[in-house]
Amino acid sequence: MADHGGSMGLSQLATASNLPLPTIHRIVRTLVDLGYLRQEPSRRYALGPRLIRLGESSSTMLSTWARPQLTHLVDELGESANLAMLDADQIVYVAQVPSRHSMRMFTEVGRRVSPHCTAVGKAVLATLPQRTVQEILQRTGMPQQTEHTITDPGVLARQLELTAERGYAIDDGEQELGVRCVAVAVPDAPARLALSISGPGTRVTDALVERAVPLLTDAARALSVELDGRAARA
Repeated sequence: MADHGGSMGLSQLATASNLPLPTIHRIVRTLVDLGYLRQEPSRRYALGPRLIRLGESSSTMLSTWARPQLTHLVDELGESANLAMLDADQIVYVAQVPSRHSMRMFTEVGRRVSPHCTAVGKAVLATLPQRTVQEILQRTGMPQQTEHTITDPGVLARQLELTAERGYAIDDGEQELGVRCVAVAVPDAPARLALSISGPGTRVTDALVERAVPLLTDAARALSVELDGRAARA
């Protein structure tokens, strides 16, 4: 449901899960009774309020697990390091270690932004099937945040192809003027996650990006191993 905008019908759920409709109906009714789903007037089902507590708990755990990697990135590169996750159609920041510079980028944990205009968002979108990306963009509308925001789906599609090919995404003042970010997706994670560094464009130069990409890639792999190990132990 989260991957389909947070709301689906029973037949859609049955098709997506490859389970019989009666089985889906029983599962959904149980989740409704527990508060994890709710039924809308249209008779579709949507994510329920009980998930908020689970989301807050998982975000706290993710922040704790990612902190060593984020701290290492700040130590090596000097700029703020972030962990973000695709939640329904939006990117939510779940952890950050700020730069030690007096002028630094500070992204509030819990902040939600559109994926098309952020490096973390584009890094995540580049890992998704093209049809899924198109559906997300149709629902969000690709709002323009700055004069540099990409609002043409075709232009974004080409940039996502480049992102997938080179393994990292760039946001050059597309979400906030004067701010430049570079991000990589966390591979094989239980959620759609990305790590990034962000700072003033005057400091996040092409040379810094070149240094940052291998460090971000290593950090993303290490976090993936950490999450996989915890999942296995659970």
